[in-house]
Amino acid sequence: MSPVIDPDRLLGDLRELATIGAYKSGVHRPTFSPQDVEARHWFARRLEEAGLEAQIDGIGSVFGFSRAAGPRILTGSHVESQNYAGWLDGPLGIIYGLEAARAFRDDPACADLGVDVAAWCDEEGHFGSFLGSRSYLGLLSEEEIDSAKNRYDGTPLRDALEKAGFAGRPRVQVEKGRYRGYLEAHIEQGDTLETSGLKIGVVTAIVAIWQYRLTATGEQNHAGTTSMKRRRDAGSAIVRLLGAIDRRFPEIAGPRTVWTCGRITLDPGAPSIIPGRAEALFQFRDADQAVLDRLHAELQRLVAEANQAGPCPIEIDIMSQSTPALMDEGFQAAIEAAAQARCPGKALRMPSGAGHDAQYLARVMPAAMLFVPSIGGISHHWTENTSDEDIVLGCQVFCDALAGILRAQPADQAS
Repeated sequence: MSPVIDPDRLLGDLRELATIGAYKSGVHRPTFSPQDVEARHWFARRLEEAGLEAQIDGIGSVFGFSRAAGPRILTGSHVESQNYAGWLDGPLGIIYGLEAARAFRDDPACADLGVDVAAWCDEEGHFGSFLGSRSYLGLLSEEEIDSAKNRYDGTPLRDALEKAGFAGRPRVQVEKGRYRGYLEAHIEQGDTLETSGLKIGVVTAIVAIWQYRLTATGEQNHAGTTSMKRRRDAGSAIVRLLGAIDRRFPEIAGPRTVWTCGRITLDPGAPSIIPGRAEALFQFRDADQAVLDRLHAELQRLVAEANQAGPCPIEIDIMSQSTPALMDEGFQAAIEAAAQARCPGKALRMPSGAGHDAQYLARVMPAAMLFVPSIGGISHHWTENTSDEDIVLGCQVFCDALAGILRAQPADQAS
């Protein structure tokens, strides 16, 4: 038998956390805002109350370490939010970990099994990319901390850490040999589970995100006096390229490939001036390396084709190219078995279309993720939601999977 969670305690904590930085039916809790700092201290107190050894480290991640003598597993997610966003993206995973730790504590048969919990700092990327989990793995240098700034208001990360009261604290790093692995729970942030009538997503891989800056250079001129024949409109050049991408990518994409132009900037951006420069931020995502390589090659070809056609040269700059993270097969099986026992036939193996801290933890230990349905597939918006029933079921399946992993023979690759 597995430890039994307390649904009222689980839902109560999620709702109490959602009052910190509440915005409509969601939250506004950007990294190191007063509300985010308050939430970090709130969570540390909850971890202490659960019998864990709690601390907030020098990058702002919150940890709760089990005092159990037996095998341990690490769980986690994040506490900060996107701006004016949902109440479950991040908090679901840390409260699942907290509730699992309490359920293990309350079950005498699990007294020797340890569940550690982490609320990683800045998964949402206000100051950088996955600061907490990268710091934990030794992948965040002091130089990067020195140069990092808030992407919205330019606040230096060092100043934000100082104001939050975390500056000067040691940064926690992974203890080799402590864990069987890492398990993270999250809302799906899409509609696959809901539209399929399913309850549990067993994540097979976390997609890579390849990001580019596309810049067209034209000639700034008067919009009323420059003939169409002679004008060099950088804005039109960027739009034509994006249209060509939308026509071509479906022919070579994988079944779950997505691509997005998240921002187009025109210079000078005035209604009566032909743009002399235009910039587009473009990304695509997939979990298959061959697909990523194919899309990259095609993007370069389309840019070359646009440059040959003219009249505005376009430059392509690679901003980042991550690697797909495969989830541990044994951990996937443990989640699937737990789901089959609680909701037979209601689990689905699926990739994650969003990035998560698990993609970094997977570099040093077996890792996996569990998804619960998102109502309407909505996330990164204050209407984001999941039914209480699905939250509770997901947490019990999560707890069952943790117990199954901890009771199994240790994997050779555990860290």
